[in-house]
Amino acid sequence: MATGGDKPEIYIEFVVQGGLVKATAIDAATGTEASVFGPATAPREALSRNAVAKLAYVLKKQKGGS
Repeated sequence: MATGGDKPEIYIEFVVQGGLVKATAIDAATGTEASVFGPATAPREALSRNAVAKLAYVLKKQKGGS
């Protein structure tokens, strides 16, 4: 998922593992990753949103934010 403007470029990867799907958001600039799991039947859009939100949290924590 590439975004334009001032937003960072973020890639989303989905891996199905049995009844679960792992959604990983990857920041293109730093290579930082954040993953979430959900049921294999969960909408990919919801999993993407959660993975991107977790990535934003991780990046903020790395920069010393609270």
